[in-house]
Amino acid sequence: MRSSWEDTIAAVATPPGRGGVGVIRVSGPKVESLFTPLLGKKPAPREALFSAFWNADGERLDQGIALYFPGPRSYTGESVLELHAHGNPVLLDLILARLFELGCRPAWPGEFTERAFLNNKIDLAQAEAVADLIDAETDQGVRAATRSLEGEFSKRIHALVEACIQLRLFVEAAIDFTDEDIDFLGDAAVEEQIRGLKANLESVLSASRQGALLREGMTLVLAGKPNAGKSSLLNHLSGRESAIVTPIAGTTRDTLREHIELEGIPLHVIDTAGLRMETEDPIEKEGIRRAREAFEKADQIVIVVDDRHPEDLIEITQDLPEGCSYLVVRNKIDLSGNLAGVLETPMGIELRLSLKTGAGVEELKNHLLTHSSSSQAGEGLFMARRRHLDALMEAQEEIALGENALKGHQPELLAEHLRAAQGHLSEITGAFSSDDLLGRIFSSFCIGK
Repeated sequence: MRSSWEDTIAAVATPPGRGGVGVIRVSGPKVESLFTPLLGKKPAPREALFSAFWNADGERLDQGIALYFPGPRSYTGESVLELHAHGNPVLLDLILARLFELGCRPAWPGEFTERAFLNNKIDLAQAEAVADLIDAETDQGVRAATRSLEGEFSKRIHALVEACIQLRLFVEAAIDFTDEDIDFLGDAAVEEQIRGLKANLESVLSASRQGALLREGMTLVLAGKPNAGKSSLLNHLSGRESAIVTPIAGTTRDTLREHIELEGIPLHVIDTAGLRMETEDPIEKEGIRRAREAFEKADQIVIVVDDRHPEDLIEITQDLPEGCSYLVVRNKIDLSGNLAGVLETPMGIELRLSLKTGAGVEELKNHLLTHSSSSQAGEGLFMARRRHLDALMEAQEEIALGENALKGHQPELLAEHLRAAQGHLSEITGAFSSDDLLGRIFSSFCIGK
């Protein structure tokens, strides 16, 4: 473990740079010993004290607000002191230097939140939500991270863990009575409980996928032949002239990336080089290679074709990874004479529009929002990370194996799969976590949090 319980840690908790106020946070067993030399008096618990901050020579470094939170009723569970000084980085460094003279040490990234976790003030999913709340780039992201911090995600995980425990208790008790003539595991109620556990797990996993999408954003890759309108679509979505648009085919030679927000949903839009079956231009060849590489990492591929040449779609789809999700946009209806709208075809949804006139563009945005799950990004959605999805999918696999073991009348295997599923779920909240995992999580936090 990175933390040493004997250390008192200190760090600036506000962002780098100048500001009206800068906050220094201190936590640990030596907090009370700082009052007299630094403030000249002891602050009353949880009451703002306007005070000077003194150096070792009795000179005033600054004056501001001191807040004292005795443990365990504090963010970290330890005694905490917050100093609200003027937001000059040089001044804050002088106050920090004074704290280090008095026995504090610099805090590691995320160490305050790590101590909150280790002191059982929050669980691991809530701790990660602290970082997600700080890093959230959209209003929906802020709300989802807040719900995770308040424990909504953790409650659903705890309910799944409790269901695993109850099933394990029943199964292991049944194993103890294998010499009896009573077949406890033949009871239909056991099979029903496993089906219920599977359904609840699938529900949490589905919501977690939406939360991960909200946190990380959806990656859209634009694909199509040269001069089909991919760069115009990128400019429409980003709201600015991100890509050069000319009547000359092959203007885009490399992948262009834009991070945009669409109704509160972060989207990573990648414009790629136009796909040709044959080209002698080495730069264009490299652009096409990079385009195919981007297709592999896309959450969804948007295929842009000229509405006058629908046959191009067959050639383009041959370049896409097998099983990928894609949306077809038929551009240039101002030239084909067709009306804007949504088409349902055997190959999937296709949208007719004109990026030149703007006809049909709003329908495209609405479709992207629907498929980026913004419709589910309202009340009840929580933030989730890749490791949460991995743990949930591993638990899901164990439950499926346990169900097969039940059908095969193998209670020992069923009990083992339930135990493994419980372990994977417990990794999410930190009830079972390795020191390496904690180190990786908290080292990604900002210093002072």
